[in-house]
Amino acid sequence: MSKRVSLTQYLVEQQRVDGHIPSQLRLLLEVVARACKSIALAVNKGDLGGVLGTASSENVQGEVQKKLDIIANEVLIEANEWGGHLAAMASEEMEGIYLVPNRYPQGEYLLLFDPLDGSSNIDVNVSIGTIFSVLKKPDNAPGVTEQDFMQAGAKQVAAGYCVFGPQSTLVLTVGDGVAMFTLDREKGSFVLTREHVEIPPDTKEFAINMSNMRHWDEPVKRYVNECLEGKEGPRGKDFNMRWVASMVADVHRILTRGGIFMYPWDKRDPDKPGKLRLMYEANPMGWLIEQAGGMATDGRQRILDIQPTKLHQRVSVVLGSKNEVERVTQYHLEADKPAPSA
Repeated sequence: MSKRVSLTQYLVEQQRVDGHIPSQLRLLLEVVARACKSIALAVNKGDLGGVLGTASSENVQGEVQKKLDIIANEVLIEANEWGGHLAAMASEEMEGIYLVPNRYPQGEYLLLFDPLDGSSNIDVNVSIGTIFSVLKKPDNAPGVTEQDFMQAGAKQVAAGYCVFGPQSTLVLTVGDGVAMFTLDREKGSFVLTREHVEIPPDTKEFAINMSNMRHWDEPVKRYVNECLEGKEGPRGKDFNMRWVASMVADVHRILTRGGIFMYPWDKRDPDKPGKLRLMYEANPMGWLIEQAGGMATDGRQRILDIQPTKLHQRVSVVLGSKNEVERVTQYHLEADKPAPSA
């Protein structure tokens, strides 16, 4: 791009020129972006800022929190609570919703976020990130309750993530494709570096935690085994496996060059439909993937059609290049069919 376009200019054009977003949503997204810059600074300081290591506490999921988990959560709340754009927030790190304090004006949007995805990678200097999703508060609803957040992913009005790696990159959709913005540290602003992102429908890369293979359901084993058989197998091509253990990093790779990411249900905890959270991870990532021409399912149905019933609901996730996700989904549906009677 000969002329660099800032995030602010991009959002103004989405609002004023293309009519995709109202002004309040534009302002909200700018605040989220500023919070991501603050988190990026804390991440980059690492040991110099005393932010590495655990915090001797657990989140609502029973997971040990890292210091940066807590810092990122606080940064997002403090940045967003006073602007007048939000009615409430929900975070993977908090048990219930966070109501905007009465001393601040109340807005019409609901913000959900995973403040720092990929926490296991914090101390080893591997890419991590922040994921966010924006919903519209139901019209005429008095106050805000947890039920107001129970909206299918298809009702999102904005979603994105910021990956903190060699570059800090903000990836965003407002329902008009996917755009990527790189943080220019000299100017202190995000600038547009890619737009109209498209995921190729076919791929030779898959991402999954292979150490769990013995626990997978048969459709997942079938798909991965076919990939491992390479050119001599039914797929007729060699596959590479990639696994960063950070959803942000794995999805960013897929948006950049294609691939398939899978975090399926497994037999270790059969009562849980999956590991990842529907509201904080699967919905925003699923919408980004779809907006880039890919596909996202839970192995059987479109993720964005799932009706949430709990704030911290978990789900199985298969997303990425369309033809590969369709194949995995087909294998699940075939396995669900009753065996023919004798």
